[in-house]
Amino acid sequence: MYLSEHFTLAEMTVSESAVRLGIDNTPDAETLGNLRRLCVLLEQVRRLIDQPIVVSSGYRCPALNRAIGGSSRSAHMQGLAADVNVPGLTPKAFARRVADSPLMFDQLILEYDQWVHLGLSSLPERRQLLTIRKGTGYLPGLV
Repeated sequence: MYLSEHFTLAEMTVSESAVRLGIDNTPDAETLGNLRRLCVLLEQVRRLIDQPIVVSSGYRCPALNRAIGGSSRSAHMQGLAADVNVPGLTPKAFARRVADSPLMFDQLILEYDQWVHLGLSSLPERRQLLTIRKGTGYLPGLV
């Protein structure tokens, strides 16, 4: 099932950890609506970058989020966040392109220089930019 032109429910919910642990990672109706909203943003990012985006982690049900050690307040649990990369761009270059655009998001986090977390909110979007690296915790901006 396509949630938008280029993003499927399967890619937004797939999890090797969920399969391995026998966790049902199926979103409810409200979360499915949030995933559609998130995919609208991902389509905008795809147009901005002018190439495909690879989603490494989208929706995580609370049991899966706990199992992988995710934040207890993770937007992934509401279907409002995805960890993504763009082949051929470093995560930092990708993050900078999105940050420099007029696109509205709640959080853009450069995580461990390995991927970009892109999240929405049910509140007004903050356009918060953060970087996290091993041992640093969250740092303001893209560093």
